[in-house]
Amino acid sequence: MASPMRSLLADLDRYVQSFRLFLERSTEHQSMQEFVERHLPDVIASIGNGKSTINVLSVGGGAGEMDLQILSKIRARYPGVTINNDVIEPSADQISKYKERVAQASNLENIKFTWHKETANEYESRMNAEKKTKKWDFIHMIQMLYYVKDVPAAIRYFHSLLESQAKLLIILVSGKSGWETLWKKYGPSFPLEDLCSYVSSGDLPRMLDSAGLKYQLYELPSHMDITSCFIEGDKDGELLLDFLTETLDFAKTAPPELKRQVMEELRKPGCSEIRDGKVFFNNNLGVIVIEP
Repeated sequence: MASPMRSLLADLDRYVQSFRLFLERSTEHQSMQEFVERHLPDVIASIGNGKSTINVLSVGGGAGEMDLQILSKIRARYPGVTINNDVIEPSADQISKYKERVAQASNLENIKFTWHKETANEYESRMNAEKKTKKWDFIHMIQMLYYVKDVPAAIRYFHSLLESQAKLLIILVSGKSGWETLWKKYGPSFPLEDLCSYVSSGDLPRMLDSAGLKYQLYELPSHMDITSCFIEGDKDGELLLDFLTETLDFAKTAPPELKRQVMEELRKPGCSEIRDGKVFFNNNLGVIVIEP
């Protein structure tokens, strides 16, 4: 009998493996890089005005690929200013990859790194316990809001840490992406186990409006090649399916009918586009920049 479905986050190693494959097969980072190149200079245009030190908080910094690009833009905008970059990241493996990346990078002088192996919730609890409220000039939360228990509360908390000229940058899957279609339809059938919540950029305006916050929205086109998901027994395809469904060994543990429906859904226009015999999942991203 098939074993019951379990959340992918129950096996952090497999989660990281599937996430890295997702980055390889998708244009996720290219889309974010384009945003960093084209729009970030305007976003950070006044965060360091008159300051000798700029404090940056990366919430869920992962292996640091995007962090270092963001920091290089801040450094270019404020040459000679000291940047303190604090990173909150629960995966020891991701932190060690981040540290390797920093060790190999050139032109990081003036940037001081501090890593905290903890979740966003643990960071908040620790700060409250220590009765600390450190303020930040720039906070970014890239693809991590799915892993907080209470999304509006997390946004309110980190927003409360902004300095007067600061910005809070959030990147999430778009409300117009295949993720939104898949989650709205099949989310209740996947084993979340309180480890993950399905939230997209489409959900944020309501939360931000009710909190009375000012923000700007950007839509970033992105796609992911999921052709291998349709090849029976393909190891990479199985890993990508795990990532898409947030389910550990989805191909082996999902009830046959659910698996059939999900595979069918993944081919439909709401989720993907078929070009030259390949299936490209709509991985569009939404960026939200929140004012202090």
